[in-house]
Amino acid sequence: MEPTEVVYATPRLDVRPWTHGDVEVMYEIYRRWEVVHWLGAEPKVAESVESMHSTVDRWAQRRDAGFGVWAIEVRATGTPVGTVVLAPMPDASGAPSADIEIGWHLHPDHWGHGYATEAAQGALERAWAAGVEQVYAVIYPGNEPSVAVTRRLGMTAIGSTSQWYGVELDAFRIVRPSSSS
Repeated sequence: MEPTEVVYATPRLDVRPWTHGDVEVMYEIYRRWEVVHWLGAEPKVAESVESMHSTVDRWAQRRDAGFGVWAIEVRATGTPVGTVVLAPMPDASGAPSADIEIGWHLHPDHWGHGYATEAAQGALERAWAAGVEQVYAVIYPGNEPSVAVTRRLGMTAIGSTSQWYGVELDAFRIVRPSSSS
């Protein structure tokens, strides 16, 4: 097993990079239509455990200046249960934009335990510490559990848009808290 750094920790979770040692767990998450049909411009299930190696490599390339696509690991078990994203969003053409996205994808066995909210709150704290002024979440219409996470995070609905990813999504925003509050 590869040694892994903890990017940040929350009361119950360690958030760390995905590694090649995690590909079987990743496959168990991303082979499920109930997870991936909410993700990306063209949702598709993972094809194989082996295909997850290229995902690990691709996500490693997105780690830059405090941003990344990281594993959410439950500290008590040492097991990754999903992913949290804090990264620049692609615009409608697929080019990186200046807008920062927060997102979460969890294995269905771990839905409803507060892990998405807890990991996302930690990611927001990381964004604020880095001086990011606002963060967005984009959610396919109908994904009510993710909308509930945005509410718990204090995000505000800003309407439907195809500005990012080139598909119509519901957008949410949170602005960095003022230091004078």
